[in-house]
Amino acid sequence: MAIAGPNLSMNTTTISASVTPTFPITPSPSIAPRNLRPVAVWLLICCLLVFTIVVVGGITRLTRSGLSIVEWQPIAGVVPPLNATDWQEAFSKYQQTPEFAQVNHAMTLDEFRRIFWWEYVHRLLGRLIGAAFLLPFVWFSIRRKISGRLGWKLAGIFVLGGLQGAMGWYMVKSGLVDDPRVSQYRLTAHLGIAFLIFAAVFWIALDLLSARGAATSAPREPPEPQAAPGLRRAGTALVALVFLMVLSGGLVAGIHAGYAYNTFPLMNGSVAPPELFMLTPWYANFFANMATVQFDHRLIAWTLAIAVPLFWMRARRADLSPRAKTATNLLLAMLIVQITLGISTLLLVVPIPLAAAHQAGAMLLFAAAIYARHTLGARADAITSSSSPVPFPSPS
Repeated sequence: MAIAGPNLSMNTTTISASVTPTFPITPSPSIAPRNLRPVAVWLLICCLLVFTIVVVGGITRLTRSGLSIVEWQPIAGVVPPLNATDWQEAFSKYQQTPEFAQVNHAMTLDEFRRIFWWEYVHRLLGRLIGAAFLLPFVWFSIRRKISGRLGWKLAGIFVLGGLQGAMGWYMVKSGLVDDPRVSQYRLTAHLGIAFLIFAAVFWIALDLLSARGAATSAPREPPEPQAAPGLRRAGTALVALVFLMVLSGGLVAGIHAGYAYNTFPLMNGSVAPPELFMLTPWYANFFANMATVQFDHRLIAWTLAIAVPLFWMRARRADLSPRAKTATNLLLAMLIVQITLGISTLLLVVPIPLAAAHQAGAMLLFAAAIYARHTLGARADAITSSSSPVPFPSPS
């Protein structure tokens, strides 16, 4: 193959190995650069829908609406009660639950409607996300914009979404027998899977956008500076730590630990309250003791309050791209917002608007951590199968 240009004609087999400038070859037709943006935008829309359902799910929990629909009807459940008879039937089913008998025995039909709608919207969003993911996935696959490893990754995410729906009903079932509270373990698992789905979809979207940028950049443009492995490991650790804080928050929500120890920075005057290990066996305290669960949540927040600024200062000194430095700034700013929301929610004894904002902030902080970590890594050439570089001869 000959490479032609001004005063230049040579065979590629004679190019010296010492020549370093490179540029990526044209990606395979199945995922060309011009095709990456629609797929990435679709995935980002899915991320927005997942964010929305997490916030609505938080409000559903805070308004104690999650047990208002006592059946799992993936298809028939799309249609809400349409007349007085339908509403009375739905209310009669709710009246047979332990929550009505033990907590809401004086509830009227109008009050039931209010909690019903939150749970209905939450479930409807779940169905909408399934359709918004599956239908474009099939369309892009038919158009050969998705194939190979990317197709398998997205198919795996869809399966995880189905598991999430089943976990949601498994969680609700735990509150329909005897004790009218959902299991904190199932609640935390339900929340954790939602964040994992968000992380997977968001990461792939960032990969596609990065690959598109790499493929459309000028051949002689120098590559973005890459972070040192230690900084990348620190970024990965922060993502994991934020996820751990989310799981801890699920336990706090599951046992209503936010309604106790409503002081800060101390817990009712103590750094570590004496009730930390009042349950037996000792390990049960980490999952069922309000004092211990809230202490752990605070401890993780304090750890992030130290680790993120240290990470930010290290990133500022490193030779990073402007995009990476902006991402670390965003991470630090979002941490400050989230900690402020958490403290305010605690001191004001969990008002619904603040508590919902705190749950939304958790996902935004998680997204900021993922984005910061992504900017520290190499370009995502594996997604597009366009990573093979072609040597470009020096003009000299």
